[in-house]
Amino acid sequence: MAATDFKDYYAILGINKSATAEEIKKAYRRLARKYHPDMNPGNAQAEAKFKEISEAYEVLSDPDKRRKYDQYGQYWKQAGAPGGWPSGASSPGFDFGGFDFSQFSSFDEFINELLGRSGGPGADQRRWNYAYNTGRAPGGFGGFEDFGAGPQRSGSTGGDSEGSISLTLGEAFTGTTKRLVVGSETIDVRIPPGAKPNNRIRVRGKGQLNPYNRTRGDLYLKVEIQPHSFFQFDGDNLVCEVPITPDEAVLGATIEVPTPDGAVKMNVPPGIRSGQSLRLRGKGWPQPKGGRSDQLVRIAIAPPKDLTPLEREYYEKIRSARHFNPRQELQYIRL
Repeated sequence: MAATDFKDYYAILGINKSATAEEIKKAYRRLARKYHPDMNPGNAQAEAKFKEISEAYEVLSDPDKRRKYDQYGQYWKQAGAPGGWPSGASSPGFDFGGFDFSQFSSFDEFINELLGRSGGPGADQRRWNYAYNTGRAPGGFGGFEDFGAGPQRSGSTGGDSEGSISLTLGEAFTGTTKRLVVGSETIDVRIPPGAKPNNRIRVRGKGQLNPYNRTRGDLYLKVEIQPHSFFQFDGDNLVCEVPITPDEAVLGATIEVPTPDGAVKMNVPPGIRSGQSLRLRGKGWPQPKGGRSDQLVRIAIAPPKDLTPLEREYYEKIRSARHFNPRQELQYIRL
């Protein structure tokens, strides 16, 4: 990387150099939500910004990469002059996890062996040692694939890769196909109906290269579902809150309630209390073995804020005629 190409990762994330790991994560998540391609369809500038903040997070969230970045600045991953190591440096500046480079006479020799372009005694063993000590597969400098859906990346053994994928509640309910960028490859990932938070989607053969058998592992995507304004999860069920009027609570009513596949009528029994839940069977979330879970409807009694003169007159009549005292038992409360 030339000096003019230097990127201030701290400035990109809007944090200072003393930021904690948690502050780095919060800054990344805030910016990732803002610039995510799904939130900015067709916006090339937002896509470029998203890639930039993902690159900054990848470096600053890794303690070893961050240490090298803080120490060497713009030269943190520069290989130096052709055919040799950087002047005055003990390693080539790339994030190779503390691997012993003394067995190589030059940077070119290291690159050739890393990419499998050279033979000679001990070449295979040196490549395996590199993979074993760093936890990364020969053939690339990151070890992590770049998922276009904004994953939280982490290393893994056996050639598998992990990331996360963000879905709307509607996409998770009906299933969808998401186009992701994995390294230099664009792939379509099918999400089956009924995905839930923290489910893992397995994409075969799209993980890291296994240094032992030279095959690719699998890619595992952890499902993250964006918050919804009405529906939330309660275990396997969906839960929502529906307001009713005081007269509906007293007298009972038949009301319409939204469900994931359209509104249905629900009977509210007389005398229901605020906070009680009613159950709509089979109107919840798709289940792995077929069918649907239940939808729980939490009742919230909502008194009117603006009364007409006639409404106020009748409420005052009700109050003057009312004999029920919901606070009667409170007179016996003592410390």
